[in-house]
Amino acid sequence: MATDKTKKEQSLTVEQRLKALYELQTILTEIDRIKTIRGELPLEVKDLEDNIEGLHTRIEKYQNEIEELRRNSVAEGEKINEAQAKIVRYKEQLDNVRNNREFDLLSKEIEFQSLEIELCQKHINEYARVIDNKSREIAATEETLVDRNHILQEKKTELEEIVSETRQDEERLREQAKALEPSIDARTLAAFKRIRKNARNGLGVVYVQRNACGGCFNRIPAQKQMEIKMHKKIIVCEYCGRIMIDSELAGVQEQI
Repeated sequence: MATDKTKKEQSLTVEQRLKALYELQTILTEIDRIKTIRGELPLEVKDLEDNIEGLHTRIEKYQNEIEELRRNSVAEGEKINEAQAKIVRYKEQLDNVRNNREFDLLSKEIEFQSLEIELCQKHINEYARVIDNKSREIAATEETLVDRNHILQEKKTELEEIVSETRQDEERLREQAKALEPSIDARTLAAFKRIRKNARNGLGVVYVQRNACGGCFNRIPAQKQMEIKMHKKIIVCEYCGRIMIDSELAGVQEQI
């Protein structure tokens, strides 16, 4: 079996191998594109889910703070009731004072309790203001939450559709790639895969564009370009290591 494969590889010309290599590159690039589409959407969905969870946490935090403020407000109201009761009692005692000292003490207590009432009322008003602000924040956050949930459902639906569609495309492309690999000798195929893995854009084969390497865009000498066009041997870029072919073999119009 291995011998048959070797014979098939040897029967192919360099041009045929280069063409098969570029076709393989095109297929793998399309697979990469599909992966990129899938890769972005799940991240978007995850970000939205995290954002929604954060909004729920924020609303819960505001609600807990409002409950605490309301409890504090009730406590301040109770203090006011106690202070008012004391004032009533102290005023009744004023009618039975026996000297100026007792009168002054009771008057100071009444004044103190009156100030206590003012302070408690000030706290209650401040709590009411903060509660109002936090209630507005809750309402605004809930609106944002509705919007985010709507976007999340759209993204999930889009992701499900893309996964469903691209799964078949990816399987088809992988079968095509698998069918092409026997047209390339093992050494060249291994080198191609190694170059692709290390290349930033995943391109292991590039065609010459404007007298330069289509991968790193460094200028290619005229003699080297002639050798590339002759398809007599596999030539790699001395700068980036990518395998180079001419635009005609790539099936694109040469750019001048």
